Amino acid sequence: MTGFFAHLEARAAAAGTLLCVGLDPRVGSATEIVPWAKRIIADTAAHAAAFKPNAAFFEAFGAAGWEALVEVVAAVPEEIPVIFDAKRGDIASSAAAYARGCFEQIGAGSVTLSPYLGRDAIDPFLEYGDRGVWVLARTSNPSAAEIQDRGDTALHVARSAAGWAGPNRLGLVVGATAPEVLAAIRQAVPEHWILAPGVGAQGAEVTSLHAGLRDDGTGLLVSVSRRIAEASDPGAVARDIRDALRELRPRRRGDDLAARLFDAGCVATGSFKLRSGVDSPVYLDLRRVTADSDLLRNVASRYARVLRTLDYDHVAAVPYGAMAIATAVALEANASLIWPRREVKDHGTRSSVEGSWKPGDRVVLMDDVVTSGASAVEAAALLRDAGLIVEDLIVLVERGADARPALAAERLTLHAATTLSRLADDLVVAGRITSETRDRIVEFLST
Repeated sequence: MTGFFAHLEARAAAAGTLLCVGLDPRVGSATEIVPWAKRIIADTAAHAAAFKPNAAFFEAFGAAGWEALVEVVAAVPEEIPVIFDAKRGDIASSAAAYARGCFEQIGAGSVTLSPYLGRDAIDPFLEYGDRGVWVLARTSNPSAAEIQDRGDTALHVARSAAGWAGPNRLGLVVGATAPEVLAAIRQAVPEHWILAPGVGAQGAEVTSLHAGLRDDGTGLLVSVSRRIAEASDPGAVARDIRDALRELRPRRRGDDLAARLFDAGCVATGSFKLRSGVDSPVYLDLRRVTADSDLLRNVASRYARVLRTLDYDHVAAVPYGAMAIATAVALEANASLIWPRREVKDHGTRSSVEGSWKPGDRVVLMDDVVTSGASAVEAAALLRDAGLIVEDLIVLVERGADARPALAAERLTLHAATTLSRLADDLVVAGRITSETRDRIVEFLST
């Protein structure tokens, strides 16, 4: 999967954050916009999953404001996606023109849209296959209740929008000020990303948002603008909000993945000599997942959840450590399982890829953990040599940040259920390790 939401998934996983930093330049002149925005971006980038410039604060300065908007969007680091908060809502050629302006002129990765005119207001934006849209389901302002809380209006919008495009193309805006609506929409639309504005100046608090998370502990992007921008140290405030969001994850999951992996011996802390000769404060042995059938089913369901967002004909195991997990995933997803052979047999069919397949079929690779990505690249090459199309790799744990760019260079998009740094955060919250141990793991991963 490629495009905006794959970009967002990758950034959220790599940085261990669900924070969206709003860029609302409350300045005196257009010339102040770019310096102000660049300062906020520089101070908060390490903690941001996305940046969200608000059109109104740029439009207020006329043409100079629009020129500044383009420069601000270009100033966002390439690895961090951009949401253009424009709340567009028109149809036909008007909507198409808005889409061109947003994506081709401004360069945003996604845009917020009003669904009041129906699907006609959304489709022109979906014509841009590598971009994303966010449909307003329930906004964060006080008077939203006058219309959006009548009957099941917000829920109807969310369900309708989920039918217009899948979670790889479309997200929903649900205000953090209405946590009960957030919970209902998450239950009705379990896979789509939700953008939740309203924390800070509008009165919502992070601690009330756990029900908006997907079962994998992500899928919720919390937007904060004024609380960060008006702080004496925006970076410190962004970091604190990021950390508070991390603590929501175990509250969302009834069976916390990190704690269960730790209890099963799949994650161990201490001092371990790695194959490279380096001493590590943490060791992963994910093959032990197969010793607990309930945990194996839980893990398989997390892979299957990602699979539902991808186009594929088969799943394939990276030989041979991922065979058990890939088999469980195939059963969970009712999918065809194939796998490449490192050594081709000199008898029988002499096939380099086992299973039932044909050239041109699309394959999603499965592995348990990714460190450098070398094994997945080798497996993808074997499958591609046989005429199969391989563009996606799903793993349970992304160990560090090195694999993702290396895989991208080999035309593989990485999808991870969790990261090692996120596991460490969750293990602290679950009471399995101390914060000092977590800090040693994070420091080790950063070296």
